[in-house]
Amino acid sequence: MRVIAPDGQQLGIKSLPDALKLAQELDLDLVEVAPLANPPVCRVMDFKKWQYEEKQKAKESRKKSSSISIKEMKYRPKIGMGDFDTKTRKVAEFLNEGHKVKVTIMFRGREVFHPELGAKILDQISAAVNEIAKVEAHARLDGRNMTMVLAPDRKAVPKPREARPRPSVESPAAANGAASTEAPPAERTESTNEPA
Repeated sequence: MRVIAPDGQQLGIKSLPDALKLAQELDLDLVEVAPLANPPVCRVMDFKKWQYEEKQKAKESRKKSSSISIKEMKYRPKIGMGDFDTKTRKVAEFLNEGHKVKVTIMFRGREVFHPELGAKILDQISAAVNEIAKVEAHARLDGRNMTMVLAPDRKAVPKPREARPRPSVESPAAANGAASTEAPPAERTESTNEPA
């Protein structure tokens, strides 16, 4: 068999007992790396360390590969504007993260006879996120649910999330904090009443 040293240097063709003896002297393992070669190729290495490094490489490659999942957001035909805005913001957040979003309108009772209400809501959602998403599957009625699938638009540049305004230095809370460094008037009157 052809033997390779731990540093990658070719040690030539050796018999199995000689190769094993060499590996034992270096306190390492003899690993067959190319069994189909003629003669087979073996390498002297620390097998546990090699296994660990391979696991780390696989872990890194899994981190780099992006996983796209389908998120779902459910609406009702009689949804209020506050709920609609909150849910639509969440849909936009999912799309910015690179996920597909399945939007479902759930009909109850006689609502199912008015699919135009669900279609109107789906149109409003697609209009609200049209800068960052495209409609992958148009609205369709499936039993008591109407569904639509949105996919992130790769051409669109996602907008940076707007930061909430923070209180300025001149805010009432800050002004109260600045005033608290002085002693309260009640304490001042007590200190003036004390005998000298």
